[in-house]
Amino acid sequence: MRTRANPKTRMTAALHLLVIRRRYLGDIVLLGSFLRNLRLRWPDARLTVLTEPAYAAVLALNPDVSAALTLPRRAAELLAFLRQLRSARFTHVFDLDNSQKTALLTRFTGAPVRHGFHLENVRRHFSRLYTHTTFVSSIAYSAQPITETYLSMLTTARVPITTREIRLVPRPADLAAIAPLLGPQSKIELPSAATVQNRKSKIQKILLHPGSRSPYRVWPSENFATVCDRLQDELNVQIFLVGGPTERPLLAAIRAAAKSHLVLLDRPLPIGQFAALAAQFDLFLCHDSGPMHVAAAVGTPVVALVGAQNTTVWGPVGPHHTVLQAAQPCAAACVAPAECAPGDSYKNFCVRRLTATEVFDAVRAALAAQP
Repeated sequence: MRTRANPKTRMTAALHLLVIRRRYLGDIVLLGSFLRNLRLRWPDARLTVLTEPAYAAVLALNPDVSAALTLPRRAAELLAFLRQLRSARFTHVFDLDNSQKTALLTRFTGAPVRHGFHLENVRRHFSRLYTHTTFVSSIAYSAQPITETYLSMLTTARVPITTREIRLVPRPADLAAIAPLLGPQSKIELPSAATVQNRKSKIQKILLHPGSRSPYRVWPSENFATVCDRLQDELNVQIFLVGGPTERPLLAAIRAAAKSHLVLLDRPLPIGQFAALAAQFDLFLCHDSGPMHVAAAVGTPVVALVGAQNTTVWGPVGPHHTVLQAAQPCAAACVAPAECAPGDSYKNFCVRRLTATEVFDAVRAALAAQP
């Protein structure tokens, strides 16, 4: 006599989850706790993340992700992409972008369970394309980490929130690739609770990433040079500089202004290699940026210099990070009243109000706090 499989068992075994977040690097990293809780709820499910091609590589460092699906770069690729999306037979879609485009893609998947957000005071007719919506008030959105907003959708989906951990795990190939950058005596390690707690050595190492997508958010190169000189002179800290191709002039300016020796890592680094590199340092000094979130996710303490951004929403996740921000609003203390755009954190120079002494003191305290 044939035994029929329990329908609930078949459904669980066939779960295929799609999470949509198109951009940017930091936003994709900050999906980590959302993805971790999905994986804990459905350990055997296939978990796919839909993103733009530029950000797919970071998903390979997240052990909870089964696959990355990328949006087409050209219109000629759209039909093949839509066929792929439909044929994947997703059972659940979680649209964290909440745009008209992603709502249409969510509906096109044919998934029986489709989650999106309902943002207060934002009228969007495409909400009907979801089977479930999570209400987010304007106050809640601006008063809590973006990760908490993400997790609120899981509450609607009745997925238990058992962790808020965000982690990226560098791959062995990437660790091997970055080893020559740190010198022949360096010991390259895969991050773990033990290595993070015992990373402190006789000479501490800082990785400085001074760039930002917005030139308004960049602290002056001469200030970075001053801090680097003091760190080396007073604390015997070794400092490495890293940045993308567009940040080379900034890196050169810092080195030119510094009196001490700064190690320039002048090589293009794919995101996997950058994550492996960041994991080897005692501290990551940076602005509010995607690399900041990558460094935090591999367990490296961060000191971030911030202008007018909402640090509650977009700050680094974890207990061992420091965010430096001048008091807001600037008002009479504005450093560039003719150029700044009040209310637009991408177009103001508030970060320039931070002094070299404030940054040095914050870095010194962060290094001293390490075991």
